[in-house]
Amino acid sequence: MERKKLIREIKSYLMLTFSLCVASLGWTAFIIPAGIVGGGITGLASTCHFLWGWDVGLVSMSVNVLLVVLAIKMLGFSFGIKSIYCIALFGVLLSVLTRYFHEPLTDDTFMATLIGSSLAGTGGGLIFVYGGSTGGTDIIAMIINKYKNISLGKIILLCDVFIIFSGYIVFQDIEKVMYGFITMAIFGYAIDMVMSGNKSTVQLFIISNKYKEISDKIINTAEKGVTILDGVGGYSGEEKKVLMVISKKRTSSVLFRIIKDIDPQAFVTMGSVSGVYGQGFDQIKA
Repeated sequence: MERKKLIREIKSYLMLTFSLCVASLGWTAFIIPAGIVGGGITGLASTCHFLWGWDVGLVSMSVNVLLVVLAIKMLGFSFGIKSIYCIALFGVLLSVLTRYFHEPLTDDTFMATLIGSSLAGTGGGLIFVYGGSTGGTDIIAMIINKYKNISLGKIILLCDVFIIFSGYIVFQDIEKVMYGFITMAIFGYAIDMVMSGNKSTVQLFIISNKYKEISDKIINTAEKGVTILDGVGGYSGEEKKVLMVISKKRTSSVLFRIIKDIDPQAFVTMGSVSGVYGQGFDQIKA
């Protein structure tokens, strides 16, 4: 059991390292050399880099370390080892890679924005999936939220807007500011896609006279839990058994194959579920 846990931890750190490399490549090979100020602490570090030539990675790491210390002191916030690892490695990667990429890997500014923010967002989403965090404006939002009744989302948005607008001070170019907002939008979308794609869950209701066979097959073959509900047809008045199954969307095709093999005439509905908590799924968070 301990060996399996160790293997899982090693795998998660390897994936975190890969995710951080992807995210940092998006920033250093496309966004920063294209002269675009994105949102977040990395965007703030980029502004300092453009204005005074400061090291992006060092500024990003320093600000995040300061924010983590403030958060621990003011919120009692517990940052795991993975978050500390991500903040440190992300800062090092930014610092090293910015020395190699002086020009973006594409001459088109829009393509640099698109590719860079997609890579940064994908990497950021994977970091969250594997339990890491690179700090950032969400820490600022939590600190402000403690003393002011302002939603976290609004604070994060305001911080990002302020940081992106700082790009105008550097370049005196409204187009650069717009590219910054495009970067923020694509970055957020990419994170959402990675997060929802990993956790997208569906709920199936199955009505069939062969419900017992289907239930046993789903439990034994697909290794999914099944709840058997009592149902009554509103029109026919006939009593029916209804199977309810919760499954990750990516594995739902297995369930449909099982149902089709046993009873092709079964009545099946499938709907997306926004949150599933309990054994085998997410933990309930207060």
